[in-house]
Amino acid sequence: MTAAIVIGVIAVITVFIAISSYNSLINLKEQTNNSWKQIDVQLKRRHDLIPNLVEAVRGAMQFERETLEAVIAARNKAVSVCTGAGPGNVAEIAAAEGALSAALSRFSAIVEAYPELKATGNVAQFQEELTSTENRVGFARQAYNDTATSYNVAQQQFPNVLFAGMAKAAPATLWEISEQADREVPKVNLSFK
Repeated sequence: MTAAIVIGVIAVITVFIAISSYNSLINLKEQTNNSWKQIDVQLKRRHDLIPNLVEAVRGAMQFERETLEAVIAARNKAVSVCTGAGPGNVAEIAAAEGALSAALSRFSAIVEAYPELKATGNVAQFQEELTSTENRVGFARQAYNDTATSYNVAQQQFPNVLFAGMAKAAPATLWEISEQADREVPKVNLSFK
């Protein structure tokens, strides 16, 4: 009789641990997916701003046609890569977004060479909005990496490791900087020349 009670208590505890581990993994998986969607929202905002910025400077930058076309081509490629992509496509999206960042960096450097553009309210507003969006993308990437790391760690911990297969948990890929241009330190010139 006592042995049956002990076995019953052990079975209840085991079921409780299994349910708790399963729910914890599902919770972290959904948090990781949500963090990914936050990146997606910010990237969409970035992609939507770029055509407006390019149109605002197109007339004044006729001689810089290649730069404008490079920005649009990089933006279009990033949009096509991001469409329907998920956390499993992090490396591919990071590469496309890195190429877009590099094209935007060249574009911004050229815009700086046109003082009349800097004085135009629309261009300054679009550039500020783009900078703000870049910061939001950076924060969203950081939040995603934090959540994905928690999810990956939880999958490897005991007893979660026993139930990871049942919860269809797979390691989430972290967002890494793939472009050398993204690793470079921004150059700030405060000389007002």
